[in-house]
Amino acid sequence: METKDKVLQVMKEAGEPLNAGKIAELSGIDRKDVDKAMKQLKDEGAIISPVRCKWAPAN
Repeated sequence: METKDKVLQVMKEAGEPLNAGKIAELSGIDRKDVDKAMKQLKDEGAIISPVRCKWAPAN
């Protein structure tokens, strides 16, 4: 599974907006890798920011 797929899965399972630090903590993925994956997801429009500095799946 790609890092960005794992990040998206963690976000969906959480059921609430998360910041990158929390995603790294829940997934066990290094924070730098989470940041990279989140940038890709943002560029693709797969995640949105409903609350400042926190992100959630777009769908």
